[in-house]
Amino acid sequence: MATFFSDNVSQFINKPPSFDGNNYSYWKSCMTIFIQSLDYQLWNIITNGPEIPTKLVDGQSILKMNNEFNDHDYKLLQLNAKEKHVIFCALNPSEFNRVSSLDSAKEMWDRLMVTYEGTNQVKDAKINRLVHDYELFTMLENENISSMYARYNDIINALKGLRKVYTNLELVSKILRCLPKSWEPKVTAIEEVKDLSTLPLEDLL
Repeated sequence: MATFFSDNVSQFINKPPSFDGNNYSYWKSCMTIFIQSLDYQLWNIITNGPEIPTKLVDGQSILKMNNEFNDHDYKLLQLNAKEKHVIFCALNPSEFNRVSSLDSAKEMWDRLMVTYEGTNQVKDAKINRLVHDYELFTMLENENISSMYARYNDIINALKGLRKVYTNLELVSKILRCLPKSWEPKVTAIEEVKDLSTLPLEDLL
């Protein structure tokens, strides 16, 4: 039984999260952690691009020819190939076709990001809309706590995917403020007893 469990866990860990064009922010977050857990050098390629083998000629850096590669150069090229392989394995055929012609893993990652998050101008517009939703967020009439928390979580996760992150204190304080007056005694008790800067959001449910 233990062996079966171990094999299944290993298989799950080694398989990248799949992406079919839906829920990109969720996939991006999962894929980021997956790549970093495999090898942080792979994530460095995503953020900074591959290191291309070069040589100095008359004080200038030029690309090496294939027959000039040494072991270190091959290792650099293999890292980019590994990262491309990880991304390819995560994509369905439609998404694969979107990036298959690109040379580097960074280009592939950036193409998907622009496709599903838009340019910086589009991302800024999305952030502004989500921040507006966050600031006006309140518990709806006849809504239970679980439903409210799910809506709240959708907003903050979408913002996090666009690199807009609030502190724990801000998140907890906001959700306490949006509760109806009937919750006021509980809110006051929580604020008096708990450290809101470290109180997990889940503990408010």
